[in-house]
Amino acid sequence: MSLDGRYDDQNIFAKILRGDAPAIKVHEDAHTLAIMDVFPQAPGHVLVIPKEPARNLFELSEEAAEKSILAVKTVAAAVRRALEPDGVFVAQFNGAPAGQTVFHIHFHIIPRREGEEIAGHGKAQMAAPAELEALAAKIRAAL
Repeated sequence: MSLDGRYDDQNIFAKILRGDAPAIKVHEDAHTLAIMDVFPQAPGHVLVIPKEPARNLFELSEEAAEKSILAVKTVAAAVRRALEPDGVFVAQFNGAPAGQTVFHIHFHIIPRREGEEIAGHGKAQMAAPAELEALAAKIRAAL
């Protein structure tokens, strides 16, 4: 999909935001929802999803962008405290050629450990719900 187009309110993140699809929640406020990525590139991979319906960064309002990056910072700090990684990778993709696979803007927070490879974006295996919930509980406790 290109950068331009119509927002599809049937995408998985829109469904999660409406409560029509399950997710393991880490943090929620009036503007964003943070959930565990079910296809984690590394243990502790969290997604921060703006609640505003926008396909990519270019469609997101300035207010939603501000609120989103503040949520990303808050959640990334909790990931850091909870999991004590060597580094934290934050990513956001715009358009299929850039790697975007779900066309509702979202930010990836991926803990990194020295010497450990991570799964490629869109190539990770589905994680066990119990494993995701255990990591989410640690991150929630660090918020």
